[in-house]
Amino acid sequence: MQSENKSYEGIISNVSSELIERLKKIKHVALDMDGTIYNGSTLFPYTPGFLESLKNAGISYSFLTNNPSKGIGDYLQHLEKMGIPAVAEEMYTSPDAVVVGFDSTLIYSRLCRAAWWVSQQLPYMATNPDWVCPTDQPVILIDCGAICACIEGATKRLPDIVLGKPDPRMLDGILHRQGLQTEEIAMVGDRLYTDVKMALNANALGVLVLSGEATMDDVAASDVKADVIAENVAKFGELLLAVQQK
Repeated sequence: MQSENKSYEGIISNVSSELIERLKKIKHVALDMDGTIYNGSTLFPYTPGFLESLKNAGISYSFLTNNPSKGIGDYLQHLEKMGIPAVAEEMYTSPDAVVVGFDSTLIYSRLCRAAWWVSQQLPYMATNPDWVCPTDQPVILIDCGAICACIEGATKRLPDIVLGKPDPRMLDGILHRQGLQTEEIAMVGDRLYTDVKMALNANALGVLVLSGEATMDDVAASDVKADVIAENVAKFGELLLAVQQK
């Protein structure tokens, strides 16, 4: 590396000497799924090569999702159909003992009933704060955060607790299973307010990819500042491996 600040193609910032030292410590990459490695049922073409490059470099990885509407087996099958083999130990979801979560079968009467129970001061939990779920179809998939906003409008009450990202405890399973410290994990995702915010809350490396929800306009408007902003996971992989193999 010729200087303390070097630009990498596809990376939306210069790489400082401090960031280089943090990247050198990374032993594990925690990956958001939809919008990061695929979009709906469409695998990003660079994902297989990115995962293979991590393996070849001795960097392990796992998959995290804030969407508990499917079981781990369903997600493994979804990945398998797209040509990404994975095992249950590599998959982490937000806890499923919740009141509000992503629900593609939600109907008006159930929403009204949920709002009534919330107004009666029953314990109120949400699986995640995501407003929408990424998709490759011409539709907006309303996610948990938007449902909670609807309930808040009717009841003036927020969830007592929001599980999953950005709660830093979402990384506890990876830390324990892999025997890692938080500074040895890079959390990669397409959302500032969940993926990157969780990384910052946990003192992990927060990597934003622009392949899903977030745009550079969102970056400019947000108080959540990613450590690295990359065009996609492949570009982040190039940076990570360039630093670690130097």
